[in-house]
Amino acid sequence: MRLLILVAGSLVWACAASPAASAAPADLKGVWLVEDQTGEIEIANCAGLLWGIVAWERTPGRDTENPDPALRGRPTLGIPILLGLRPVVEQHAEGPQTIWRGQIYNSRNGKTYDANIKPVDADTLHLEGCVLGGLFCGGQNWTRLKPPAAAPPARAAGDVCSRISDLARGTH
Repeated sequence: MRLLILVAGSLVWACAASPAASAAPADLKGVWLVEDQTGEIEIANCAGLLWGIVAWERTPGRDTENPDPALRGRPTLGIPILLGLRPVVEQHAEGPQTIWRGQIYNSRNGKTYDANIKPVDADTLHLEGCVLGGLFCGGQNWTRLKPPAAAPPARAAGDVCSRISDLARGTH
């Protein structure tokens, strides 16, 4: 019994100290179905920051409300909506957790909001968009899409990163 307790305690300690336990960046890369199932967002790590583009949409849309006249009216398919999220490790009762903080662009109203993403489990992430410095927030869960068994090789992160027109300025 002591051996079982020792092994279990060691595993708990190892998991808490492990980077994987704090949602390593690789955990969020991939394609995610948004909560209302109207779109899929492909997330990639671009130079240490998470960016996400619209990879599929049920109904094709246009970015008609973009504040930048040069970008207004473009198709929403392929545009970046998750913008430069940085990892922040927060301490919780169950151990450290990595939360990604940055911005999210809403093409429906042309506004950009503060955003947080954290993994709920291996196949679910919780995204939260906030205004007024986090005073008012709304969120939803996204579900990881599993590639079909005979899927073509995964696209390189460069595909997502190359669609980010200006990483330094955060143009969207």
